Amino acid sequence: MPEHVSVLQQIGVVMLAVATVAWVAGLIRLVRVVALPPPRSVPRSLPLGSLPGQAQAPALESVPLTPDEQDAFAVLIRQFGRP
Repeated sequence: MPEHVSVLQQIGVVMLAVATVAWVAGLIRLVRVVALPPPRSVPRSLPLGSLPGQAQAPALESVPLTPDEQDAFAVLIRQFGRP
């Protein structure tokens, strides 16, 4: 054991090595899970989580605009059209 290296430095190197090995193992596991195709028991047409479809479409909402608001909206649309 080198005389100029303290015990805390040696423990730090060991901890970094253990953390690196754990990180690499976790990364390999993650890559394997992501790279594998989904199991065949799950239908391909259903999204993950398989949320049920809506029974009916939500009602459309509208708010009547005053003439001043309509003019302001027209000005805003013209501003968006400028290059």
